[in-house]
Amino acid sequence: MFYIGCHVSSGNGFVKMFQDTLYVGGNTFQFFTRNPRGGSTKPINLDDINQFNKLSKEYNFGYIIAHAPYTLNAASKDSYIREFAIKVFNEDLKLLDLLPKVYYNFHPGSHVGQGEDVGIKLIIDTLNQVLKPEQKTMVLLETMAGKGSEIGYNFSQIKKIIDGVELKDKIGVCLDTCHVFDSGYDIINNFDGVLKEFNSIIGVDKLKAIHLNDSKNILGSRKDRHEKIGQGNIGLEAIKTIINHPLIKDLPIVLETPNELDGYKEEITLLKEMRK
Repeated sequence: MFYIGCHVSSGNGFVKMFQDTLYVGGNTFQFFTRNPRGGSTKPINLDDINQFNKLSKEYNFGYIIAHAPYTLNAASKDSYIREFAIKVFNEDLKLLDLLPKVYYNFHPGSHVGQGEDVGIKLIIDTLNQVLKPEQKTMVLLETMAGKGSEIGYNFSQIKKIIDGVELKDKIGVCLDTCHVFDSGYDIINNFDGVLKEFNSIIGVDKLKAIHLNDSKNILGSRKDRHEKIGQGNIGLEAIKTIINHPLIKDLPIVLETPNELDGYKEEITLLKEMRK
């Protein structure tokens, strides 16, 4: 099954996000759990969630992806920022457990000068505080581009975090094509090799979702600037290889390209034509 979708606005609730996804031709989507640059969240609307759950099952939607706000930094040197991260995790996971098929994706964090090892330890500490045996929602570490002091721009860093997490069945990975390309993984000429490296270090069983983005930058630039599908430095041929690779072809694939809904609709139509 080809589970393809895009990032949609969560401002009007789950049913509206479902409708927007149908409009663009998708069967999965991604949304921010709250303002990506802020901290507050709306009250839970059980009627809206229950209606969405019914529609999602009826239309055979795949796993959807909830994205944590950018302000969540579990690796911060400031204790109040880490406390905010714990608060966001707890609030969001409580909401998401009302949905039957959802992943919670977050940027691992930036060590802001403390060093990689310290940052990774702080991320592990946060995850071990917020992950609970009874939770249904799996949390995904997103692969990063490596700008500034970002953690998670190589597979070994992701592996170190997973190794330190106590409830390993609650943690997975979301691979962002723009990010891994910008961080130095040659997904144009050797995507199969990149996945083999991922498997040897982390294990492909931990790979749960794909952010499909082209890149405005060259390989290894460590800048993280998304481009529309086929208009960047990754290009259509590589993207065709990616979406048809047997190890990931059944995972939810979400577009985060610089588009409005009509642009996403065009891209999803193109990707469906490229899918074998």
